[in-house]
Amino acid sequence: MLDWLKNINKEYPEFWKTYLSKFEKKSNRYVVFTTETSGLSLEKDVILSIASFAVIDDRIVIADSFEIVIAQYKFFHDNGISNEFTIETKMKKLSEYEGIQAFVEYIGNSVLVGHHIDFDVEMINVALEKLECGRLKNEALDIDIMYRKLKDINNKQFSLDELCTIYKIPQSDRISSSDDAYKIALLFLKLKSRLGLN
Repeated sequence: MLDWLKNINKEYPEFWKTYLSKFEKKSNRYVVFTTETSGLSLEKDVILSIASFAVIDDRIVIADSFEIVIAQYKFFHDNGISNEFTIETKMKKLSEYEGIQAFVEYIGNSVLVGHHIDFDVEMINVALEKLECGRLKNEALDIDIMYRKLKDINNKQFSLDELCTIYKIPQSDRISSSDDAYKIALLFLKLKSRLGLN
């Protein structure tokens, strides 16, 4: 059977069908998110945690946030790597299926925002492929690209720490996905205002 015909007749999970139905209208909600992964390979590595905050009407909405740890026990067992963080953390742990489904339900049709966001989106897409779903349809904005556009810089990428230093956003010693997501949200609001985005 032809691949495209197979895809037309494919029966997606209910949560994915609900997600796809949300794109008939544009959202005024931004979801700033970051993933923590076991490495930088789309083929070999997995998502360990996801953290996000919603931004609505130029405000970070703390009550509209999302944070999970994905229990990737099999990955660590198969690769002989220590998995202390996942075992010891008090945060809610979900299977990859449950975690990705919960994240997709959380983001809806929001515009996604991140730092080097293409990698985070692709990691989610790889996980979605395992669940026999399609790829994320959300628009995505990258704060590094926003900053470079503002300053007309084409030959350098900026780390999250560098951007925080430039915009005087305090750094904490504690490194977590939610800390990073919050810093990205603060940077996004500053850049959004300077670039005159709605």
